[in-house]
Amino acid sequence: MSSFVKQLTTYVSLLVIGGGAGLLGSRYIKAQDTDTNNQSQAVQVALQQPFAPTKTSGAKDNLNFVAQAAEQVGPAVVRIDAARSVAQQVPKEFSDPLFRRFFGNEAPTPEERVERGTGSGFILSADGRLMTNAHVVAGSDTVKVTLKDGRTLTGKVLGADQVTDVAVVKIDATNLPSVKLGSSENLTPGDWAIAIGNPLGLDNTVTLGIVSATGRSSSQVGVPDKRVSFIQTDAAINPGNSGGPLLNAKGEVIGINTAIRAGAQGLGFAIPIETAERIANQLFTTGKVEHPYLGIQMLSLTSELKAEINKSQGLPFKITSNKGVLIAKVVDNSPAAKAGLRAGDVIQKIDGKLVESAADVQQRVEGSAINGVLQLEVNRNGQIQTIPVKPGAFPTNQAE
Repeated sequence: MSSFVKQLTTYVSLLVIGGGAGLLGSRYIKAQDTDTNNQSQAVQVALQQPFAPTKTSGAKDNLNFVAQAAEQVGPAVVRIDAARSVAQQVPKEFSDPLFRRFFGNEAPTPEERVERGTGSGFILSADGRLMTNAHVVAGSDTVKVTLKDGRTLTGKVLGADQVTDVAVVKIDATNLPSVKLGSSENLTPGDWAIAIGNPLGLDNTVTLGIVSATGRSSSQVGVPDKRVSFIQTDAAINPGNSGGPLLNAKGEVIGINTAIRAGAQGLGFAIPIETAERIANQLFTTGKVEHPYLGIQMLSLTSELKAEINKSQGLPFKITSNKGVLIAKVVDNSPAAKAGLRAGDVIQKIDGKLVESAADVQQRVEGSAINGVLQLEVNRNGQIQTIPVKPGAFPTNQAE
């Protein structure tokens, strides 16, 4: 075999290993066991064969699926500029009567300063209904909404839910482009993920990545006060992306980009669209959302945690279960306290269905009704008990 053919064969081999697929790879591997002429012919055929990309959900063989998704959805992605007045605190010493006696009107008084922020959002309907993050519009009754075509409109904040970080805005316009909602329920790590938004004020920026994981709990993401099971993605998300859509390969919205981990790269998180849509519908209808609430702080039980707790001195309980959800604390005067739940109880079932993590319990409670009844099966010091609990309305000042 000539040195040129050997080098070319090696080059094609590296392409096969790097690209990982298609007829190119199978033809080259088959040619390795043949003579020099057949190898040369195989190389020539391989070079003429178009590269066959790995098929992925929604993208299939379409190499332009990102551009098509951006073209389809981009016009419905908006920039949201919000401003709110914040009282600037004055040192308490300046309020001392003795200080004012000497300095009179020259003593400083509290002043208001204006905080401005920029985020993203997307249009749900042609009549101007928008969805974004609650933290994007926090403290604002109206916001400035800039469309991709350059128009700037005033948007009215119809409602914001701090528990899920979802907010809705209405602008006075018609015949607007809108997004198509997809589903996040069948997402698999490795599926394509496309983010569109206004990171750092750079309008309608498109980034591509994959779904890195699903079902990330709020505590894992670092926002324990939220009630969301997040989608994790490595599509680049930066300040200003908040409230923008996360898309699948078909250009359907599967989530709202909402959080990044400080100091990390390639870690972005989105609210699943099913959660966002459910909350948005309530906000459009009533302007508020009431979340069912038990009033417990929980830990997913493991054998290691069990051993560590049982070694601790001074605790009034012992853990006998290896699985379930440990109640670490019961909030005073909460529905859980009124029902008789205690710290040390291990929740094993809710309404007859097994629970294995704190996220499972949170999801079951969120799906229940205020003043309804949940049957909690708990293990208390080795004894199985069923305790009925009536969820109350989630108080805004509670983190759990």
